[in-house]
Amino acid sequence: MAFNGKVALITGGGSGMGRTAAQLLAKQGVSVAVIDVNEEGMAETAAVSDNIHTFPVDVTDTDAVHNAVEQLQSTLGPIDRVANAAAIMPFGNLMEQDPKVQLKLMQINYGGLVNIATATLPSMVQRGSGDFISFSSMSGVIPGLLMGGYCATKAAVQMYTEILYHENLNSGVRFVCACPPPVSTPLWKQAEATVMPKLIEGGDVLTPEQVIADIERCLESGEFLSLPGKGTRLGYHMRRLMPGQIWKHTHKVEGF
Repeated sequence: MAFNGKVALITGGGSGMGRTAAQLLAKQGVSVAVIDVNEEGMAETAAVSDNIHTFPVDVTDTDAVHNAVEQLQSTLGPIDRVANAAAIMPFGNLMEQDPKVQLKLMQINYGGLVNIATATLPSMVQRGSGDFISFSSMSGVIPGLLMGGYCATKAAVQMYTEILYHENLNSGVRFVCACPPPVSTPLWKQAEATVMPKLIEGGDVLTPEQVIADIERCLESGEFLSLPGKGTRLGYHMRRLMPGQIWKHTHKVEGF
Protein backbone atom coordinates (compact mmCIF):
# COMPACT_ATOMS: atom_id res chain seq x y z
CA MET A 1 0.00 0.00 0.00
CA ALA A 2 1.35 3.40 -1.05
CA PHE A 3 0.47 5.09 2.23
CA ASN A 4 2.70 5.83 5.18
CA GLY A 5 0.52 8.38 6.94
CA LYS A 6 -1.29 8.19 10.24
CA VAL A 7 -4.78 9.60 9.59
CA ALA A 8 -7.20 9.10 6.71
CA LEU A 9 -10.65 10.52 5.98
CA ILE A 10 -13.08 8.57 3.82
CA THR A 11 -16.55 9.69 2.83
CA GLY A 12 -19.24 7.16 2.04
CA GLY A 13 -17.66 4.88 4.63
CA GLY A 14 -20.92 3.21 5.56
CA SER A 15 -20.78 0.72 2.69
CA GLY A 16 -19.14 -0.35 -0.55
CA MET A 17 -15.95 1.25 -1.74
CA GLY A 18 -15.68 3.55 1.26
CA ARG A 19 -16.08 0.68 3.71
CA THR A 20 -13.47 -1.46 1.97
CA ALA A 21 -10.97 1.41 1.80
CA ALA A 22 -11.49 2.26 5.47
CA GLN A 23 -11.07 -1.32 6.66
CA LEU A 24 -7.96 -1.93 4.56
CA LEU A 25 -6.30 1.19 5.98
CA ALA A 26 -7.36 0.36 9.53
CA LYS A 27 -5.67 -3.05 9.21
CA GLN A 28 -2.45 -1.17 8.45
CA GLY A 29 -2.73 0.70 11.75
CA VAL A 30 -4.08 3.93 10.23
CA SER A 31 -6.59 6.01 12.20
CA VAL A 32 -9.53 6.26 9.82
CA ALA A 33 -12.38 8.75 10.06
CA VAL A 34 -15.44 7.77 8.05
CA ILE A 35 -18.18 10.19 7.09
CA ASP A 36 -21.65 9.11 6.02
CA VAL A 37 -25.34 9.67 6.73
CA ASN A 38 -25.72 5.91 7.11
CA GLU A 39 -24.98 5.52 10.82
CA GLU A 40 -25.88 1.84 10.91
CA GLY A 41 -23.56 1.16 7.99
CA MET A 42 -20.74 3.12 9.59
CA ALA A 43 -21.14 1.10 12.78
CA GLU A 44 -20.72 -2.10 10.75
CA THR A 45 -17.64 -0.63 9.08
CA ALA A 46 -16.12 0.33 12.42
CA ALA A 47 -16.94 -2.99 14.09
CA VAL A 48 -13.83 -4.64 12.66
CA SER A 49 -11.30 -2.20 14.14
CA ASP A 50 -10.87 0.30 16.93
CA ASN A 51 -8.91 2.39 14.43
CA ILE A 52 -12.11 3.40 12.60
CA HIS A 53 -13.95 6.46 13.91
CA THR A 54 -17.40 7.44 12.67
CA PHE A 55 -18.80 10.90 11.97
CA PRO A 56 -22.46 11.13 10.91
CA VAL A 57 -22.33 13.97 8.40
CA ASP A 58 -24.20 14.83 5.22
CA VAL A 59 -21.52 15.61 2.61
CA THR A 60 -23.85 18.12 0.92
CA ASP A 61 -23.85 20.29 4.07
CA THR A 62 -20.83 22.57 3.65
CA ASP A 63 -20.73 23.85 7.23
CA ALA A 64 -21.22 20.38 8.71
CA VAL A 65 -18.40 18.95 6.60
CA HIS A 66 -15.98 21.74 7.51
CA ASN A 67 -16.90 21.47 11.20
CA ALA A 68 -16.45 17.69 11.16
CA VAL A 69 -13.03 18.00 9.55
CA GLU A 70 -11.94 20.48 12.23
CA GLN A 71 -13.26 18.16 14.94
CA LEU A 72 -11.61 15.00 13.65
CA GLN A 73 -8.28 16.74 13.10
CA SER A 74 -8.33 18.06 16.65
CA THR A 75 -9.05 14.51 17.85
CA LEU A 76 -7.01 12.32 15.51
CA GLY A 77 -4.42 14.72 14.10
CA PRO A 78 -3.70 16.13 10.63
CA ILE A 79 -5.30 14.27 7.73
CA ASP A 80 -2.78 12.45 5.52
CA ARG A 81 -5.22 10.92 3.04
CA VAL A 82 -8.67 11.87 1.76
CA ALA A 83 -10.84 9.54 -0.30
CA ASN A 84 -14.21 10.87 -1.43
CA ALA A 85 -16.35 7.79 -2.05
CA ALA A 86 -19.79 9.17 -1.13
CA ALA A 87 -22.22 8.80 -4.03
CA ILE A 88 -25.64 7.73 -5.22
CA MET A 89 -26.39 5.99 -8.52
CA PRO A 90 -30.00 6.00 -9.72
CA PHE A 91 -30.25 5.63 -13.50
CA GLY A 92 -33.05 6.89 -15.74
CA ASN A 93 -34.03 8.59 -18.98
CA LEU A 94 -33.34 12.30 -18.51
CA MET A 95 -36.81 13.31 -19.69
CA GLU A 96 -38.45 10.84 -17.32
CA GLN A 97 -36.22 10.92 -14.25
CA ASP A 98 -37.39 13.26 -11.50
CA PRO A 99 -35.40 16.51 -11.78
CA LYS A 100 -35.06 16.51 -8.01
CA VAL A 101 -33.26 13.18 -8.26
CA GLN A 102 -30.94 14.56 -10.93
CA LEU A 103 -30.11 17.57 -8.77
CA LYS A 104 -29.60 15.35 -5.72
CA LEU A 105 -27.13 13.31 -7.75
CA MET A 106 -25.11 16.44 -8.43
CA GLN A 107 -25.35 17.67 -4.84
CA ILE A 108 -23.97 14.42 -3.41
CA ASN A 109 -21.61 13.11 -6.08
CA TYR A 110 -20.10 16.47 -7.07
CA GLY A 111 -21.09 18.86 -4.27
CA GLY A 112 -19.80 16.44 -1.65
CA LEU A 113 -16.42 16.43 -3.36
CA VAL A 114 -16.29 20.22 -3.37
CA ASN A 115 -17.09 20.35 0.34
CA ILE A 116 -14.50 17.72 1.25
CA ALA A 117 -11.81 19.25 -0.96
CA THR A 118 -12.20 22.76 0.42
CA ALA A 119 -12.26 21.44 3.99
CA THR A 120 -9.17 19.23 3.74
CA LEU A 121 -6.84 20.24 0.93
CA PRO A 122 -5.63 23.63 2.19
CA SER A 123 -3.93 22.12 5.26
CA MET A 124 -2.49 19.23 3.21
CA VAL A 125 -1.03 21.66 0.69
CA GLN A 126 0.31 23.84 3.49
CA ARG A 127 2.10 20.82 5.00
CA GLY A 128 3.33 19.75 1.55
CA SER A 129 2.16 16.15 1.80
CA GLY A 130 -0.87 13.88 1.60
CA ASP A 131 -3.05 11.89 -0.79
CA PHE A 132 -6.27 13.12 -2.36
CA ILE A 133 -8.42 10.48 -4.08
CA SER A 134 -11.61 11.12 -6.03
CA PHE A 135 -13.95 8.47 -7.34
CA SER A 136 -15.19 9.30 -10.79
CA SER A 137 -16.22 6.47 -13.14
CA MET A 138 -15.96 5.31 -16.72
CA SER A 139 -19.48 6.73 -16.83
CA GLY A 140 -17.80 10.11 -16.42
CA VAL A 141 -15.65 9.35 -19.47
CA ILE A 142 -18.04 7.55 -21.80
CA PRO A 143 -21.61 8.92 -21.69
CA GLY A 144 -24.46 6.45 -21.80
CA LEU A 145 -28.15 6.50 -22.55
CA LEU A 146 -30.43 6.06 -19.52
CA MET A 147 -27.71 7.19 -17.13
CA GLY A 148 -27.24 10.85 -18.01
CA GLY A 149 -27.71 12.26 -14.52
CA TYR A 150 -25.07 9.98 -13.05
CA CYS A 151 -22.71 10.45 -16.01
CA ALA A 152 -22.90 14.23 -15.62
CA THR A 153 -21.89 14.07 -11.97
CA LYS A 154 -18.93 11.79 -12.61
CA ALA A 155 -17.73 13.95 -15.50
CA ALA A 156 -17.86 16.91 -13.09
CA VAL A 157 -15.88 14.96 -10.49
CA GLN A 158 -13.20 14.13 -13.03
CA MET A 159 -12.88 17.70 -14.34
CA TYR A 160 -12.85 19.25 -10.87
CA THR A 161 -10.20 16.83 -9.61
CA GLU A 162 -8.04 17.30 -12.69
CA ILE A 163 -8.00 21.06 -12.19
CA LEU A 164 -7.28 20.63 -8.46
CA TYR A 165 -4.35 18.43 -9.43
CA HIS A 166 -2.90 20.99 -11.82
CA GLU A 167 -3.51 23.94 -9.52
CA ASN A 168 -1.49 22.10 -6.85
CA LEU A 169 0.96 20.32 -9.14
CA ASN A 170 4.09 20.99 -7.11
CA SER A 171 2.49 21.04 -3.67
CA GLY A 172 3.68 17.61 -2.53
CA VAL A 173 0.10 16.29 -2.40
CA ARG A 174 -0.55 13.23 -4.57
CA PHE A 175 -3.79 13.19 -6.56
CA VAL A 176 -5.59 10.25 -8.15
CA CYS A 177 -8.94 10.26 -9.91
CA ALA A 178 -10.32 6.73 -10.16
CA CYS A 179 -12.46 5.94 -13.22
CA PRO A 180 -13.50 2.31 -12.82
CA PRO A 181 -16.08 0.36 -14.79
CA PRO A 182 -18.96 -1.15 -12.73
CA VAL A 183 -17.92 -2.26 -9.24
CA SER A 184 -19.71 -4.81 -7.07
CA THR A 185 -21.05 -2.57 -4.30
CA PRO A 186 -24.46 -1.53 -2.93
CA LEU A 187 -24.14 1.48 -5.24
CA TRP A 188 -24.27 -0.82 -8.26
CA LYS A 189 -27.32 -2.57 -6.81
CA GLN A 190 -28.93 0.86 -6.53
CA ALA A 191 -28.48 1.34 -10.26
CA GLU A 192 -29.84 -2.13 -11.01
CA ALA A 193 -32.97 -1.27 -9.03
CA THR A 194 -33.80 1.62 -11.39
CA VAL A 195 -33.05 0.84 -15.03
CA MET A 196 -30.08 -1.00 -16.50
CA PRO A 197 -28.74 0.08 -19.92
CA LYS A 198 -28.16 -2.88 -22.23
CA LEU A 199 -24.66 -1.60 -22.96
CA ILE A 200 -23.46 -2.43 -19.46
CA GLU A 201 -25.94 -5.14 -18.50
CA GLY A 202 -24.16 -8.42 -17.81
CA GLY A 203 -20.70 -6.92 -18.27
CA ASP A 204 -17.64 -7.44 -16.11
CA VAL A 205 -17.91 -6.06 -12.59
CA LEU A 206 -14.80 -5.35 -10.51
CA THR A 207 -14.38 -5.82 -6.78
CA PRO A 208 -13.62 -2.81 -4.56
CA GLU A 209 -10.25 -4.40 -3.77
CA GLN A 210 -9.30 -4.39 -7.47
CA VAL A 211 -10.11 -0.71 -7.76
CA ILE A 212 -8.19 0.19 -4.61
CA ALA A 213 -5.16 -1.81 -5.76
CA ASP A 214 -4.99 0.22 -8.96
CA ILE A 215 -5.34 3.48 -7.02
CA GLU A 216 -2.37 2.47 -4.87
CA ARG A 217 -0.41 1.63 -8.01
CA CYS A 218 -1.16 5.06 -9.45
CA LEU A 219 -0.12 6.82 -6.26
CA GLU A 220 3.19 4.99 -6.32
CA SER A 221 3.82 5.68 -10.02
CA GLY A 222 2.57 9.26 -10.06
CA GLU A 223 -0.32 8.58 -12.47
CA PHE A 224 -3.31 10.88 -12.08
CA LEU A 225 -5.98 8.69 -13.71
CA SER A 226 -6.71 5.23 -12.37
CA LEU A 227 -8.33 3.12 -15.10
CA PRO A 228 -8.71 -0.37 -13.60
CA GLY A 229 -10.22 -3.33 -15.37
CA LYS A 230 -10.00 -5.01 -18.75
CA GLY A 231 -10.57 -2.65 -21.66
CA THR A 232 -11.00 0.45 -19.50
CA ARG A 233 -7.93 2.25 -20.83
CA LEU A 234 -8.93 1.40 -24.42
CA GLY A 235 -12.40 2.81 -23.80
CA TYR A 236 -10.87 5.99 -22.39
CA HIS A 237 -8.87 6.59 -25.57
CA MET A 238 -11.71 5.57 -27.91
CA ARG A 239 -13.99 8.17 -26.35
CA ARG A 240 -11.49 10.86 -27.31
CA LEU A 241 -10.51 9.56 -30.72
CA MET A 242 -13.82 8.16 -31.98
CA PRO A 243 -16.74 9.75 -30.10
CA GLY A 244 -19.06 9.33 -33.07
CA GLN A 245 -18.43 5.60 -33.21
CA ILE A 246 -19.04 5.32 -29.48
CA TRP A 247 -22.46 6.94 -29.88
CA LYS A 248 -23.29 4.88 -32.97
CA HIS A 249 -22.57 1.68 -31.07
CA THR A 250 -24.54 2.90 -28.03
CA HIS A 251 -27.67 3.66 -30.07
CA LYS A 252 -27.42 0.31 -31.84
CA VAL A 253 -27.20 -1.62 -28.57
CA GLU A 254 -29.90 0.33 -26.74
CA GLY A 255 -32.25 0.34 -29.74
CA PHE A 256 -33.09 4.04 -29.81
